Amino acid sequence: MVKIIVINNYGQFCHLIHRAVRDLDQKVELMTNSSTIKEIMTKSPDGLILSGGPALERAGNCNMYVKELDLPILGICLGHQLMAKAYGGEVRTGAAGGYASVQVEIIDEDDILRGLGPRTNVWASHADEVRSLPPDFIRLARSHICEIEAMKHCKKPLYGVQWHPEVSHTERGNDLFRNFFEVCLNY
Repeated sequence: MVKIIVINNYGQFCHLIHRAVRDLDQKVELMTNSSTIKEIMTKSPDGLILSGGPALERAGNCNMYVKELDLPILGICLGHQLMAKAYGGEVRTGAAGGYASVQVEIIDEDDILRGLGPRTNVWASHADEVRSLPPDFIRLARSHICEIEAMKHCKKPLYGVQWHPEVSHTERGNDLFRNFFEVCLNY
């Protein structure tokens, strides 16, 4: 069992991330993105999940979390974009807008995507998306509408996915979470 802190970026699915982690028998706590690093670390987490949300401008302290915390971090949708931007990647408005089912091609079945390939159907919004990978990150997955559906840092336990593993429309979302918990357990 691991303890996960879910950072609330004001996304409409944030409570579903919390519930998914809890339903997978892990300890979980929801915290605002205005929490300090000290406040987060007093909870002794094994990992952090950055939720989705409406805008990069409302990201609070997420930039500090991904740069300064020595913990495995999974960024979901906006969390994925925040991570990319914090490390020098580019985020842009996507060609495809609102939520829809997307078939994702798994390029690299690394730690968090292990067992999900070669293709999986996910639920995602592409209102905004990562346009270019930051230095020291590798692409893990792509789709016909987005070239960077998932990524990871080459050395740090930082992972991002454009899609929402916490919603029932995403195939094998719980497997992605379990893979992330395993990273947390072994870190």
